[in-house]
Amino acid sequence: MSSIVTGEAVVLELRPGSFAARGLGLLLDFVFNVVLLIVILIGVAAAGPELDEAAMRMLILVSVVFCFVIVPVGLETLSRGLSLGKLAAGLRIVRDDGGAIRFRHALIRGLAGFLEIYLTLGGLAIAVALFNDKSRRLGDIMAGTYALRTRVPVEGAVRVFVPPHLKAWASVADIGRIPDATARQATQFIRQAALMSPLSRNGMAASIATELAAHVAPAPPPGTTAGDYLAAVIAERRNRELTKLQHARRRNSKVGERLDRLPFSSWNP
Repeated sequence: MSSIVTGEAVVLELRPGSFAARGLGLLLDFVFNVVLLIVILIGVAAAGPELDEAAMRMLILVSVVFCFVIVPVGLETLSRGLSLGKLAAGLRIVRDDGGAIRFRHALIRGLAGFLEIYLTLGGLAIAVALFNDKSRRLGDIMAGTYALRTRVPVEGAVRVFVPPHLKAWASVADIGRIPDATARQATQFIRQAALMSPLSRNGMAASIATELAAHVAPAPPPGTTAGDYLAAVIAERRNRELTKLQHARRRNSKVGERLDRLPFSSWNP
């Protein structure tokens, strides 16, 4: 996974396409372009008796350039980085900064692809892709692009509840002074805790719990683990924020109903 920092200092986590996914997309594009070339050559051969040898050679050359250069470049330019193979493999070509590619990028990739894909039957593209972290082929390196995964599995929601033995404490604890940054850090830890090793999970939980303790009073009952403490604080904070939001909605609804009943509410100039 690669990280890109935007101008607003926001970190974007982007997932480059795997070598297998790129290989599948490349194979599908190769088959599509070859089939297209065969269809065009059949049409050229049908008109062969009416053409001389020079014209026939020119048409064959134009057909090859059209199928292996113009079509890939045109598709990627118009679709901003897509092709039939990439669409099937769940990939999109983007710039190194994560932006959409333009004609210049597609042209460089198309010209380089004719060499590394069709003239070498993909051997050069595979050799280059094996030795970089984003599985980029030579055309990607020259154009400053890479393949981005567009189909990312959705992470399941992690439900956080106040542990039963901490409900009495959480109901009276003062947690209104917790900074938003600290609360987000604790929430993110809870979501990713299942993916961490026990040693790392316990150490990070203790660290975040210590940071939260400076803004929560009173202290939890003796023997409370760091994980239960974080779950209790975050769940109780969420419940209180939800209760405030529900009260605000009911209050706004009542105010709206009162305004609708006023004599001038239905007046139309």
